Amino acid sequence: MSACRTVVAGTDGSESSLRAVARAGALAGSCGATLVVASAHLPTEVDDRELSRARDVLRDGAHQVVGSHPAEDTVRRAADAARAAGAGEVRTVTVVGSPVEAPLDVVAREEADLLVVGDRGLTSVQGRLLGSVPSDATRRSTCDVLVVHTTG
Repeated sequence: MSACRTVVAGTDGSESSLRAVARAGALAGSCGATLVVASAHLPTEVDDRELSRARDVLRDGAHQVVGSHPAEDTVRRAADAARAAGAGEVRTVTVVGSPVEAPLDVVAREEADLLVVGDRGLTSVQGRLLGSVPSDATRRSTCDVLVVHTTG
């Protein structure tokens, strides 16, 4: 029996996060684990001031965090990258919430053995708005966390 049955990988659709998902796919494939690819999004009925603030901070990336359709596209692309890297069973999920909370919620719901995140920290302004996924994940996760070097 494999020590790793379920792996969760969070993605926001960035190249950096897709590299982390590919690493998670290779790892899940090598140990026969199920890979769950997760992406967070804000509800479409988000307050106009909140949406404006997100657009100001995230600029071109704002479309990736508002509404489920962009998140669903993101997890589909990420699942394809994971399969190409060797993952066998891949499931996708989108979660209303922050990029910090959503992967942790999926870990708990899936009873995951491993959470995989990229090392790319958010800029200081984005970090204040959304939080730092790698640092929060390693501090708060109920399972092991693999931080993949995805930059440089």
